[in-house]
Amino acid sequence: MGADLFNEVLHNLLSFQTIMAILMGVVGGIIVGSLPGLSATMAVALLIPVTFGMEPVAGLTMLTAIYTSALYGGSISAILIHTPGTPASAATSLDGYQMTLKGQGAKAIGISTVSSMIGGTISALALLFLAPPLSRISLAFSAPEYFLIAVFGLTIIGSLASKSVAKGLTAGIVGLLIGAVGVDILTGYPRFTFGSISLESGVSLVPAMIGLFSLSQVMIQAENRGKPKQQKISKDKMSGKVLPTMKEFKSIWVTILRSSGIGTFVGMLPGAGGDIGSWVGYNEAKRFSKNKEKFGTGCIEGVAAPESANNAVTGGALIPLLTLGIPGSSTTAVLLGGLMIQGLVPGHELFTTNANITYSVIIGFIIASILLGVIGLAGARWFVKISGVSESILAPIIIGLCVVGSYAINNNMFDVWIMVIFGVIGYFMRKTGFHPAPVILGMILGPIAENGMRQSMLMAKGDLLSYYLGRPICVVLIILTIISLFTPLFMKWWEKRGAGKPAMADHSNEEKM
Repeated sequence: MGADLFNEVLHNLLSFQTIMAILMGVVGGIIVGSLPGLSATMAVALLIPVTFGMEPVAGLTMLTAIYTSALYGGSISAILIHTPGTPASAATSLDGYQMTLKGQGAKAIGISTVSSMIGGTISALALLFLAPPLSRISLAFSAPEYFLIAVFGLTIIGSLASKSVAKGLTAGIVGLLIGAVGVDILTGYPRFTFGSISLESGVSLVPAMIGLFSLSQVMIQAENRGKPKQQKISKDKMSGKVLPTMKEFKSIWVTILRSSGIGTFVGMLPGAGGDIGSWVGYNEAKRFSKNKEKFGTGCIEGVAAPESANNAVTGGALIPLLTLGIPGSSTTAVLLGGLMIQGLVPGHELFTTNANITYSVIIGFIIASILLGVIGLAGARWFVKISGVSESILAPIIIGLCVVGSYAINNNMFDVWIMVIFGVIGYFMRKTGFHPAPVILGMILGPIAENGMRQSMLMAKGDLLSYYLGRPICVVLIILTIISLFTPLFMKWWEKRGAGKPAMADHSNEEKM
């Protein structure tokens, strides 16, 4: 990093707007994550409209801060009331809740906070040092590579964002069809607009994201009205010291470092995510432990391992996103939309032409990961009270933000109706086992794939197959796409043979106990 670039990055980070964005992102992420049923993906989608009036550095830093903080926030309700705030915190609840039953809830929160801070910081440093050299690969990309990488992006998240491969791919295809709405990129002829002038520019991405992720979640939570309320957090669960002792930290620092490395690697695997990273981190901590039987009974390693792993996933997931435009999780799929809305295209240009913005966001992400630990430890006793907020209070607030955010994009009520329609679509998708992430990814990558395919056909001069097979990067992408499609099928076949995920079965038994 040259002196001029360093000065620009420092100026961006020291601006009042960026400082406030990081603070709001960390606090807001912890609050959202600690509320059962609300996810990091929902929070990022809901707040993307807020970033329109902000500088790119401040806006993107706030979104990444929300991403990592929400994953940590999910551990609060997981530990204290055995209700994971986010799917990535499910593994934490096994030992975290047992510690709470022993009167060590405060200590469990402290270990979770320290582990999340270290895991997030390590993955952010990996992002800083690994992303720039990897971005050079994108220099060799042309139209055929962009087409195949768009297809690869669709297959990975389509196959892993849903329990059913068919449902995941179907959702991705629906997103492709929605992305085709608007004026044809080559002929200029309107497609699927049904005579509506408002649809000639295509379906607005942000209202669609808000509807699919935020409004649909409120509709799902509305079904819980009248059902038994979740247990409240009593004062005795948060008694004692929050900060772990030096002896306790020495006993878990190896586990934290190992799980942070695992989480960073899992995050770099497109389509994985915090839930996979946390379970793998937990399994490995148990495998390396000399006292395996203590896991599930309230051991501090059982809290440290999944928490450091799921927060390490965040930085790892941003590496393929920034370098190749491949989301590593459903949240980074939404972040991809946030990047493109700011006029930033993933690839080598992010680290050359827009280097001052990119490095500012990455270093801001490091600061947010550290600040997460400070704010988490200082405010743990207050944040735990948030998870008891009633849905009847949350729902109107979230709906209001959905409407305001959708309208503020173009000051157009048509976008609000788009949000409502996609909210209903998202609701029925969730009820029938479809994941909304492939739809959004299809809307983003569809035009890229179409443009790349049409240009490739012109460049190939009729012999498309030979043209693709004659380009090494294209061959690699074709192989990766095939692997990503068949890996879930292989895993299901392996599980049916009784050899898949033995540790996961143990966890379910422990939880029942």
